[in-house]
Amino acid sequence: MSVQHVELLIVGGGKAGKSLAMERAAQGVQVALVEEKYIGGTCINVACIPTKTLIATARLLYDAQRGGQRGVANTADAVVDLEALRANKNNVVGGMVAAHRKMFNDSPMEFIEGHAEFAGPKSVAVTLADGDVVALSADRMVINLGTRPARPAIPGLWEAGAWTSEDLLHLSKLPDNMTIIGGGYIGVECAQMLSDLGVKVTLVVSTAQILPREDADIAGLLAAELEAHGVEILLNVRAESATVVGDKTVLTLSDGTELATDQVLVAVGRTPNTDNCNFQATGIDLNDRGFIVVDDALRTNIDGVWAAGDAAGSPMFTHAAWNDFRAIKAQLAGAPATSPAAQVAGRLMPYSVFTTPELASIGINETQAQKQGLDVVVAKLPTANIPRAKTLGATAGLWKAVVDAKTHQVLGATLLGHESGEVIAAVQLAMVGGLTYEQIRAQAIAHPTMAEGLNLLFDTLG
Repeated sequence: MSVQHVELLIVGGGKAGKSLAMERAAQGVQVALVEEKYIGGTCINVACIPTKTLIATARLLYDAQRGGQRGVANTADAVVDLEALRANKNNVVGGMVAAHRKMFNDSPMEFIEGHAEFAGPKSVAVTLADGDVVALSADRMVINLGTRPARPAIPGLWEAGAWTSEDLLHLSKLPDNMTIIGGGYIGVECAQMLSDLGVKVTLVVSTAQILPREDADIAGLLAAELEAHGVEILLNVRAESATVVGDKTVLTLSDGTELATDQVLVAVGRTPNTDNCNFQATGIDLNDRGFIVVDDALRTNIDGVWAAGDAAGSPMFTHAAWNDFRAIKAQLAGAPATSPAAQVAGRLMPYSVFTTPELASIGINETQAQKQGLDVVVAKLPTANIPRAKTLGATAGLWKAVVDAKTHQVLGATLLGHESGEVIAAVQLAMVGGLTYEQIRAQAIAHPTMAEGLNLLFDTLG
């Protein structure tokens, strides 16, 4: 078999991989990008984009059913049209996939669709859809393998037809009731979305609160909102086994109770795709969970090989992968690995959870500050105190900010409230700029907006 040699080989077309491939090729570098399944990456196909599209519909339905409270008549009986829901999601995803395929085709890079098996530190054999095999080697390589939903080894669970979050997106049916295993970010988003779409949802959570990384008061308020939307939450219990009884799946929980349900959805994290590609042939180190070991410049232990995105242990956000792209791009363009442009250590990484109300966070929260023994003050503001929230009838939630007691700089913020995912960007920029809380609250922020709540939040510190 002849081997095609390129300057840069990128295995995996997620956010970091596809961006590097097109950018480097545009600079005249000979680039080959290999992607097996998802044109444009997981985010577009089976994660961020389709789920947020469905959540938008669920929110619309929930609000329509309660339109009478705000003077809109004859919407109380609104229901979901599953076929139209599926079509809308497919149109959004399909349009973005088509746009990416066009970008790939218009790029001077070589795009290869197929399953890559590593053959050495910087080489792969790619099996195409027709069974042909293409062999590639490179001077330098970037690995962007991504992750997939974890499938815990619970006896009987998968034999009973349990779904992952990716299976859910097929929208083959909306069962009358569903049990979701997992109280993390994916689990709570799915729970509220499905409940708003008319499914009776039970959320099985192994910890003492949903979202165990969050402050207890924030998690408690969001749990109350989930319950107000019809979600039943079971805390401190695990699913230990599953059996099929008639047309039901019966889960046996760790407290001995049994729970009969039409469908089980599993949302307990993600697994790196390093176990199905002959990864050992690279000689690259993996940690005990199968994630690629990288340094602060995303370099592996093999010279000239970088890893990016989820499988490299980066935070599992598309914006983190985009930031990985920038760090690796700088090095491929000649920047030293020690330069600020090439480093990812200590970066501020916001995230948003698209529940109602939204949860957004950046930096450290109050619990983390306490564990670290930091001298801080904590600003707190009920979302109901923000004028814009009142006008929208979206008063649920709580805003918090952790402030260094000596420098008065903001160390982190957690916002639970309407459009928090948008407002957190303002906090991020303030933190990057090193602003004190007094400087933030002194700004004339437009009224009435949710961002105006930052004035009110920091007013609570006196």
